[in-house]
Amino acid sequence: ESASVSLQGEPVKRLFDILGSALGLCLLCPILLWVAWKIRRADKSPVFYRAIRVGRYGKPFRMFKFRTMVVDAERIGPSATSDDDQRITKVGKVLRKYKLDELSQLINVLVGDMSMVGPRPQVKWAVDLYSKEEKVILNIRPGITDYASLIFSNEGEILNGSKNPDQDYLEKIHPIKTNLAMKYVQNHSLLVDIKIILKTIAVVVKRSGG
Repeated sequence: ESASVSLQGEPVKRLFDILGSALGLCLLCPILLWVAWKIRRADKSPVFYRAIRVGRYGKPFRMFKFRTMVVDAERIGPSATSDDDQRITKVGKVLRKYKLDELSQLINVLVGDMSMVGPRPQVKWAVDLYSKEEKVILNIRPGITDYASLIFSNEGEILNGSKNPDQDYLEKIHPIKTNLAMKYVQNHSLLVDIKIILKTIAVVVKRSGG
């Protein structure tokens, strides 16, 4: 039953994702090129960080993110990241503030790994903690933004000063994110997606001016 609920409107949602991501990549092309140039110019290292995340039906995929941290950051620190994390580069701080590092995920949406709106893709250890009921989250594509993205737009600030960011994320953020993801899976529609996208833009604009 849960799976059937989560798949309502699938063709329409996928068409919306294809059109939205294609349009977004075209309109944002100058910004994307500028971001890539800034990252490359800073330290001559790769522009993208291809993060491994768990996708639909539990299938792993590589998520495109503009690199905001030092190369091989995942090998020298936790997967959860605070705003005061020493691995974040100078350019990365700016990209994170304005959420520009997430724009490259439009590529994932276009190829079908992700959706414009959906539960944020998680690392494997976080997905492994899902209960049987919570695994319904994996029935739909993960998204660039969702309810949790609105509530935890300051996730990095919440983790500031943490001696164990992964543990603090697990205790303070993960349970709420999971509940919000289930809420979306059980009650999503094109109208809900549009509302979340508009609210996400409003949140980014508000934080940018802060």
